[in-house]
Amino acid sequence: MSKNFITEGKFSYAEEGEGQPIIVLHGLMGGLSNFEGVLNYFSKRGYKVIIPQLPIYTLPLLKTNVKNLSKYLKDFMAFKKINKAILIGNSLGGHIGLYFTKFNSKNVAGLILAGSSGLYEKSLGDTYPKRGDYEYIKKKAEEVFYDPTVASKEMIDEVYASVNDRHKVIRTLAIAKSAIRHNMAKDLPDMNIPACIIWGKNDPVTPPEVAIDFQRLLPDADLFWVEKCGHVPMMEHPDEFNRILENWLKDRNL
Repeated sequence: MSKNFITEGKFSYAEEGEGQPIIVLHGLMGGLSNFEGVLNYFSKRGYKVIIPQLPIYTLPLLKTNVKNLSKYLKDFMAFKKINKAILIGNSLGGHIGLYFTKFNSKNVAGLILAGSSGLYEKSLGDTYPKRGDYEYIKKKAEEVFYDPTVASKEMIDEVYASVNDRHKVIRTLAIAKSAIRHNMAKDLPDMNIPACIIWGKNDPVTPPEVAIDFQRLLPDADLFWVEKCGHVPMMEHPDEFNRILENWLKDRNL
């Protein structure tokens, strides 16, 4: 991932490929590397895939919320001179994508949600470990996946470092509170853009009924299940995630 990592001004991002822009929005746990499969696959198929590093831990505390992370995406698109993009969001990233779409639907060609927050209040605060020893953190990180071995040592180390960094813990809690405040249930019926919901059948963070609610509330959404899969389908089953998404993009001429 590092070879494609670019820092310009206040923006850091990975980028590959040429064509229709796809912007990938990561969640709280695990950053850009979760999406390596998406980056490698779609960048070779006529898309410019861009994964910005969201400033979850670097915004001033009072600005650490869904609204300002959505504003950051707007600034990033302006900086990159992207008028219209396909957005892919996992977990908190999905929530940021939804909030952005609420106010900037003309800039969104399509929205892909995987394990997205935005409807289900418990999804961020309760499952993100606040503290604990390494073994406990390891267990909590592994619980996010159907197959616990998907949680690499690197990822567990990153989560462990975060929960032992007071600065990061305070911001994680601020984001979780903000996610509850910005529940999107009332807004979804007005979002008339093509939406693709790809959900782990065994997601313990945002359970399957959340995906069903998203499909019910969004006016133009297709729902696809990934079997034996937890909260991060693009990481746990990258080939299947890419296949589902590629077929959907073709069907929708995106």
